[in-house]
Amino acid sequence: MLTAFFRLINLYENSPAAIIATIFVIDLLLSFAVIFLERKSPAATLAWLMVINLLPGVGIFLYFFLSQNITRQKLFKQTRFEMQKAGEELSIQMDDMAYGRYKHLNPEGEKWKDLIYLNQVHAMAFYSQNNDVRVFTEGKEKFDQLVRDLEAAEKFINMEYFIMKPDDVGLRILRTLRKKAEEGVEVRLLLDAMGSNRIREKHLKGLKAAGGKVAFFFPANILKIQLRPNYRNHRKLVVIDEKVAYVGGLNVASEYEGRSTKFNGWRDTHLRLVGGCVEDVDARFLMDWKYASGENFQGDDLDYKVLIPAGRSGVQIVSCGPDSPEEEIKRVYLKMITTAKKNVFVQTPYFIPDQSIFEALKTAALSGIDVRLMIPNKPDHPFVYWVTYNNAASLMECGVKVYIYNKGFLHSKCITVDDEVSSVGSANFDIRSFKLNFECNAVIYDKDIARQLHNAFFRDMEQSTHLTPVLYAQRTWDVKVKESVGRLISDIL
Repeated sequence: MLTAFFRLINLYENSPAAIIATIFVIDLLLSFAVIFLERKSPAATLAWLMVINLLPGVGIFLYFFLSQNITRQKLFKQTRFEMQKAGEELSIQMDDMAYGRYKHLNPEGEKWKDLIYLNQVHAMAFYSQNNDVRVFTEGKEKFDQLVRDLEAAEKFINMEYFIMKPDDVGLRILRTLRKKAEEGVEVRLLLDAMGSNRIREKHLKGLKAAGGKVAFFFPANILKIQLRPNYRNHRKLVVIDEKVAYVGGLNVASEYEGRSTKFNGWRDTHLRLVGGCVEDVDARFLMDWKYASGENFQGDDLDYKVLIPAGRSGVQIVSCGPDSPEEEIKRVYLKMITTAKKNVFVQTPYFIPDQSIFEALKTAALSGIDVRLMIPNKPDHPFVYWVTYNNAASLMECGVKVYIYNKGFLHSKCITVDDEVSSVGSANFDIRSFKLNFECNAVIYDKDIARQLHNAFFRDMEQSTHLTPVLYAQRTWDVKVKESVGRLISDIL
């Protein structure tokens, strides 16, 4: 048998044709598996078939690393107590709303009760309406306030980010965490292993020595190979003493303060939350932390009825990820668009949604609703950007107004509808956020917050170019090629 093995090796060394034939057979078998065994959408299936067969050998490698399916895996397990506690409180709230016993503190909650119910049923999202919401559109303002809140922490700090870099901003946050850990505050830091791959042990040494805890989500294996590169924890969450929470689009690096050599500015949206919804942000963090760190919580300290009188904003915290087939945040976006009566304003750096979002936006615009979409004027991921550009332009014929933001990079993930309800968080308007990344958004039922975001959109319009069919027709041939190639593989970008 050993002799036969060496004969086979010798055959491949002296016969390139044998290698080509083997790759062809593997491509053929893999194509068969993609068509008949994998349960992918038709568009994704065709995209993978093109990659596998147009890039022989390389396509095989890309498929096995980027096309894993973890939908059926239950990653974030709650204890029996936690499930019972959350289920009981949510069930009581839903019954009270169904039978008219629930008293809404503002008219937006009453008017959008269908959206609230959708999130309760499909996202297990508790509705709290005693929240104070502060909107940040500039990174420096957000980080300065975050540091002040961190410095005021007395019991614990739970922090989770997709990207943290060891630059001025990242090191400032790490120094603050280390200081609080030295003071006896319980500090937990959860980072995505790929997004925060520049953070090394030397940057965390001081925090750990002070008693701080650090974990990485989906870390590389012992050979430094990332086996799940396509599934990333894209959430940006902070909870301090169950009093203050942060949710939004800003990661931790100097570029998010607008100090980037590639972009001459940075436009984002982030929220500071105080009130009952802080408990829900913390519950999301703790589930992520338990999975990544292995640390166990009994959940005995969870109290979903805790009410901290802070404001009048209604808020639901909605999460989604590839471990769930529900696409919870996409359903939020879809329900908001289809319920709109006056206007829909969307900001997103990446616009690669599925057909349902496309049709909802087109139908809304054709129905006379003021639909506006804002995207960046330059790419941070080339193919993704040109697909975004092409997709946005395709909406113009239905009356959607498209704006190209020029003052730096637009990274905001925000939608407001009818100046009444809004969603801000980490989820873009793309298939990756809907199906592949772990995301978290805050859905806010408050006309004052919606108007703040509405007004910010109009200020951004002053820094934007209104894309028209005439302008779009002037794009160069290389842009047209990028759009065409990107469109073909958009379902797997």
